[in-house]
Amino acid sequence: MEKVFTALVLAVQPAAGEITSGRARALVAVAVGLISVVVGGLARARSAGTGSGRTAAIAALVLGLIGMLLSVVHLGMSTGGFGTGSGRAGAIVALVLALIGTTLGGLTLGRARPSHNA
Repeated sequence: MEKVFTALVLAVQPAAGEITSGRARALVAVAVGLISVVVGGLARARSAGTGSGRTAAIAALVLGLIGMLLSVVHLGMSTGGFGTGSGRAGAIVALVLALIGTTLGGLTLGRARPSHNA
């Protein structure tokens, strides 16, 4: 009986390199978070020069918030632990990337505000 149970458990678990639906959802969140970091970094670099980078900063903020939403929803819905193919580790990485992108966008947006000195 123990051999049958072990065989069933091994048959259900995905292989280490396979993309499961949980991993795919986490990869989407990682991609959105990574794009927000890149856009936020470019906006930050642009605001340090001659441009304002306001549009890119807003895009980084929006993408970061979407990435956070996707990763938090995925973490709330995933039932498996680490290494089960549920994508929990990817969702945590996506959350960190989205937070970084949102921070970069917010810092750039704060720098790009026009001063209202009378």
